[in-house]
Amino acid sequence: MGNMSTGIVVKAAGSSYTVRDAASGARRECKVRGKLRLRDVRTTNPLTVGDMVTYELGDTPVITALAPRRNYIIRRAANLSKEAHVIAANIDQTFLVVTVDAPPTSLEFIDRFLASAEAYSIPATLLINKIDLYDERRMDMALRMEDTYSAIGYAVLKTSATAAKGDMDRLLQLLLNKVTLLSGISGVGKSSIINALSPQPGLRVGEISGYHNRGKHTTALSEMVEVAKDTYLIDTPGIKGFGLVDIRPQELSHYFREIFAASSRCRFNGCTHVREPGCAVRSAVRGGSISEARYASYRKMMASSEDGKYRR
Repeated sequence: MGNMSTGIVVKAAGSSYTVRDAASGARRECKVRGKLRLRDVRTTNPLTVGDMVTYELGDTPVITALAPRRNYIIRRAANLSKEAHVIAANIDQTFLVVTVDAPPTSLEFIDRFLASAEAYSIPATLLINKIDLYDERRMDMALRMEDTYSAIGYAVLKTSATAAKGDMDRLLQLLLNKVTLLSGISGVGKSSIINALSPQPGLRVGEISGYHNRGKHTTALSEMVEVAKDTYLIDTPGIKGFGLVDIRPQELSHYFREIFAASSRCRFNGCTHVREPGCAVRSAVRGGSISEARYASYRKMMASSEDGKYRR
């Protein structure tokens, strides 16, 4: 057996992982021992960026053990033969990068992501990017989005990674001394944000493709980038959908902050806020204190989870 060492996975590309050694800081390309790959068959990937691992040095270093995860965030895998894809592990917070246009981010996608972050107890912030491109109508949409989410307690920043406008300085302050997952659909500017903050430029940033106004997939792998001392950003491939995993229908309302707060006033314990009489949540929607769009997302997610689409 060769020398054993520990480190953190800083890059994941297919079955190859780059590990930064805990002691020396050296980066090493590692493979995974077969047994480790089989242990967690419910996920499409046995390891993810942020994982702490033990590896064996040799001609080809081999990862032999995975340390317990402090937390992780997963989504339903596109590959239906497996259950889930682990996006990142051992993170302090997540920033969801969204755009109101070119490409538009749907409110349902935002709500799915935020519910997942709540379910895994990972603090989430909304980052509305590309504000330099917004005319009055689009800026009005951005401000309405900001109002909706700041009203329920989420921090919302408005940025332009390329024109250095908006809350870029505040963004850096919120990132300092933390490991942060940047997520969002393709084309919203995650890599541009990292380029703007990073002392070592050179991440590839893709042009928006005209096809359906979707961004091209410019990040085919997940990678952890150090943007300041002890400050790390995890860039992930753009994701088209965010299917929830392991959230039972009766738990879903716990992960919508404002619905959970109102539910204590419902007539029945275990109210699903869909059709029961005396539901305080539906009353709050009618009264305007809970956003109709957020409630619509909740209803869609309830329907999905009840038909087994997002359940184990």
